[in-house]
Amino acid sequence: MIRALAALAFIATTFGQTTEMRRWADHWSDEFGIERELVYAVIEVESAWNARAVSSAGAVGLMQLMPTTAAAFQVRNRFDVSENIRGGVAYLAWLSRQCHGDWRLVLASYNAGLRRVMTSGLKFGSPTVRAYVTKVAYRRNRWKKSGTRE
Repeated sequence: MIRALAALAFIATTFGQTTEMRRWADHWSDEFGIERELVYAVIEVESAWNARAVSSAGAVGLMQLMPTTAAAFQVRNRFDVSENIRGGVAYLAWLSRQCHGDWRLVLASYNAGLRRVMTSGLKFGSPTVRAYVTKVAYRRNRWKKSGTRE
């Protein structure tokens, strides 16, 4: 029963994405050298593949970009699928360099902000951020097992 529910949840999330979204995620992942499955997982957790998603904090689009992050990565229209994914993947690539490739810190920083995370490193105590990192890691592994490469 649990496997059936997990399969249905995966299918429901997969149907939320469009071919265009997937194509842009693949393109920008390749362009910035970020693993596709990680980008898919971030999009899934951040917006459930809803390009019109808006958070109560003001984050927008598939990768839930905040206004300052969007501006830093030259995203003019946060609702535009290609621009949003480009900005989010560029941000992940930048965070990866700042965090020396430690994906736990990259994901925590994507969620809570680099300054907050880097002051504490892996001792960052927010249960919300820890849950976020775990959720993205789980979904990344699930995407890898499903064979996303074409």
